[in-house]
Amino acid sequence: MIKADLINRLAKDMNITKQEAEKGINIFFDTIKDAIKNGEEIELRGFGSFRIRKRSSRSGRNPRTGEPVKVPAKKVIYFKPSKILKQMINQ
Repeated sequence: MIKADLINRLAKDMNITKQEAEKGINIFFDTIKDAIKNGEEIELRGFGSFRIRKRSSRSGRNPRTGEPVKVPAKKVIYFKPSKILKQMINQ
């Protein structure tokens, strides 16, 4: 499913225009992106939660040369599905 499919589904289910549905979807995603950017945790009950995790720096190897390289510390987005979503997938 892609963003256009979400827009079409929302427009159909709510009996609104595709433009209105697209505006709503964009607002939803922009709100989530802004919250993540500000370091907030997002929890959507029945779906899951998004959090930022910090990965510390570590040493690695260049796969071509085998040379050791230092991988810098970074932040990554982590998604944890809800218990309900996990149960739906495993049925």
